[in-house]
Amino acid sequence: MKALTTDELLTQFLAGDVRACGRMISLIENEDATARELLHRLYPRTGKAYRIGVTGPPGAGKSTLVGKLAKECRKQNLTVGIVAVDPTSPFTGGAILGDRVRMTALFLDPGVFIRSMGSRGSLGGLALQTREVCDVLDAFGRDVILIETIGVGQVELDIARAAFTTVVVLVPESGDAIQAMKAGLMEIGDVFAINKSDREGADRMTLAVEAVLEMRSRTDEWNPKVVKTVATGGTGFAELLESIWQHRRFLSESRALERSRAEYVRHEVTELLDQRIAERFWKIDAVRKEFADWTERILRHEETPYEAAEQIWQAWLNQGGRIE
Repeated sequence: MKALTTDELLTQFLAGDVRACGRMISLIENEDATARELLHRLYPRTGKAYRIGVTGPPGAGKSTLVGKLAKECRKQNLTVGIVAVDPTSPFTGGAILGDRVRMTALFLDPGVFIRSMGSRGSLGGLALQTREVCDVLDAFGRDVILIETIGVGQVELDIARAAFTTVVVLVPESGDAIQAMKAGLMEIGDVFAINKSDREGADRMTLAVEAVLEMRSRTDEWNPKVVKTVATGGTGFAELLESIWQHRRFLSESRALERSRAEYVRHEVTELLDQRIAERFWKIDAVRKEFADWTERILRHEETPYEAAEQIWQAWLNQGGRIE
């Protein structure tokens, strides 16, 4: 198949071609040289989609919950983009695609676009490419973007920055984990879904979450909602989506949404600069030579990583401190 030019790909994308959207995302994932130009040209079309993050511990039923939320959005005639951040394969670097397999019921709906991505080892399960994929889906005209993280117990700060509303999914069995999550997931959630709430202990779990939230210090006046859901039976998802919309209205009325968008932009620019600086920094011959020399000394316990970092930095400064 003949490779499309950038202009041809953009033309097909803007015409609503799903395959063109998929190709564009693949270019981003593969860090293709044309990806940055495409993102630059698409960016003026972004800013309309509402981004919802879904996170929580493994086994909480996040993928099924995301699928149910997508269906509720479709009932409101909203188009949906789903970005499922899977664990990265240690062999290929790609996504394992477990989440995507569990969302097969949505594949035939033209109003839903699903993409699985590898976390690429980034903190919180989100890579810079995930943010860029959200921008592509935004420009593609999706009304709502659902971002699902792998949820491995780390402090999921990335998802809080990437989404305007963060949904934390817990299950009755999570009980004793609440204390461990207070400084992490419990701090970033705007809406809490007690999933699998048909199981024993759901009411106790709900009370425990509400008790923790009462002790949580917030700089705004939003009181996080706690909603009980049963993903397998489809119970509680209309209420869950309404809680998300309540948070959206709160953000809009308090102008916090504008601040969230500004913070998102600042974080995106910072990440792009960090990436560009790191790439060029490690191409500098003096830096690479110093790095190789210091690695050997550290392995022999003659020096420490802290001294190495300082000396490599000084080597860069001594050659002019330029990023060529």
